[in-house]
Amino acid sequence: MMRKKFSFYILSNTGSPIKRTAASYSSLMAMGAAGAAFLVFFCYIIYGYFNLKSVSVDTGMLQREIQAQKTEIEGQRRQIERFTRDINSLKGKLADLKKFEKKIRIIANIEDVDKQDGLFGIGGSIPEDLDPKIALRENNESLLREMHSQTSHLKIASTRQEEDFESLLKHFEKQRNLLASTPAIWPVKGWVTSKFGYRKSPYTDLREFHKGLDIAARKGAPIISSANGVVSFAGRKGLLGKVVVIDHGHGMVTRYAHTDKILVKRFQKVKRGDVIALVGNTGRSTGPHLHYEVHLNGVPVNPHKYIMN
Repeated sequence: MMRKKFSFYILSNTGSPIKRTAASYSSLMAMGAAGAAFLVFFCYIIYGYFNLKSVSVDTGMLQREIQAQKTEIEGQRRQIERFTRDINSLKGKLADLKKFEKKIRIIANIEDVDKQDGLFGIGGSIPEDLDPKIALRENNESLLREMHSQTSHLKIASTRQEEDFESLLKHFEKQRNLLASTPAIWPVKGWVTSKFGYRKSPYTDLREFHKGLDIAARKGAPIISSANGVVSFAGRKGLLGKVVVIDHGHGMVTRYAHTDKILVKRFQKVKRGDVIALVGNTGRSTGPHLHYEVHLNGVPVNPHKYIMN
């Protein structure tokens, strides 16, 4: 049986045949299959190229995102490092403040109300310093937990230190008020003619207890309050003549007797150095002078013990 063949003619520009070629059916089929395979392979190459290009773009974007995340993480780690240094610095400053407070208490002879518990808790031990380099080497969750723990300790310690300083402030405020209420200056300019204690009476020649100081001065000389206080009496009082009595608080009271003129009223507040009366000779007196008394809890005491100027 003869195989079918196909003839192909190659024509010139004039249309006359130049060359004749014959090919069998199986040859044409083989050539078609080869062409189709080449076309498929070519399309696969084109698809792979564009797919690879797309993957390359995605990879570039992913690398940029990874780099951005690395930069962010690096910034966070450096921030953690700064936090650890700040925590260590704050601990040191709080410890220094506690030492300063103790020095003040020792100088002022004040009992430490917090002597049983330390600044950072029982025992007074300071937590160990955090290692800031750990934050740059690794993502250490234990470091973050320790930072949180020490931050809580710092909050408690700062509150405790604030309370300690407040107690110191109250103590010094009390001392200041006590000092301001202490009759620490001379009530009048003059000279002492009779001291505190037993003496021979100028009227009876008998031995008697003199409850204050007699300070001679010219008549009309200003008499000043020797400390802050409130006038509890202002008027005449028997042999003492015109008298001013000032309550200074803390059990301290002063008396100013034989005055010529009283310049304050009862319940009036006075300060140290305020003029309260004028030197006189009222009551039983041998001449112009001030009889000055200091009473502590109702008992006469020597005014000289309090005078500092």
